[in-house]
Amino acid sequence: MAKITRVPKAHCAQCHQAEPLGFEFTMALQPIVRLSDRSIYSHEALVRGLAGESARWVFEHVNADNLFRFDQACRVKAIQLASQLRMESHLNINFTPTAVYHPERCIQSTLEFARATGFPLERIIFEFTETEKANSPAHLNDIVECYRSLGFKTAIDDFGACYSGLNLLAQLKPDQVKLDAVLVRNIDRDRRRQAIVRGLVDICRELEVELLCEGIETADELAACADTGIDLCQGYWFAKPLLEAMPSLNPGCFEPLGKR
Repeated sequence: MAKITRVPKAHCAQCHQAEPLGFEFTMALQPIVRLSDRSIYSHEALVRGLAGESARWVFEHVNADNLFRFDQACRVKAIQLASQLRMESHLNINFTPTAVYHPERCIQSTLEFARATGFPLERIIFEFTETEKANSPAHLNDIVECYRSLGFKTAIDDFGACYSGLNLLAQLKPDQVKLDAVLVRNIDRDRRRQAIVRGLVDICRELEVELLCEGIETADELAACADTGIDLCQGYWFAKPLLEAMPSLNPGCFEPLGKR
């Protein structure tokens, strides 16, 4: 397993004063593919226990006392792992908006670590879910704008999982939107889902936002997503997350696309 070094001293007062985590964790990586050129566009860093325990197990150890330190540690460990593996793709990192009090201060440790490892800032994509409530919409917008000004990209994750998605898309300027797996499941057999996704493809194209389908598990789901105009995809059909390593794509994963 890749060795994870200590987390740099945080610049945000809340993170600096937080208690130590009291537990250890690492990351698994899952690829995000671009259908148009059949390449790996990015890898998403997903929290896991040192022995491969699930993300749920990890989050059972996160509380109000260590949330800020945990958020910082996630960013640093993801970037360090990507650097150690000499990752040439983008890197998707999840973050919790409520763990960011001051965007410019809380991002400093991430900036310093990325620069120290040489991992390009423009290849880092920070994801937040529409179900996570920040202190206010204005605060979330400040985070997105701050990250953009520093060269990072942002993405709304699990889009469609609740009712706030379109409001967030209207208020913010993310670089990507990741459709929730619920909208993708059995999309090949559901004309309503297909119509919704086609509509979102048109909206995102107009807003110059990339749309991504996550949770693809079958050849038919992949073909249906491609038919709606989706270019970025993620799911077990391509590869399952691999602990501290970049997984190879499943053989024949692009075959459902034919010669398109």
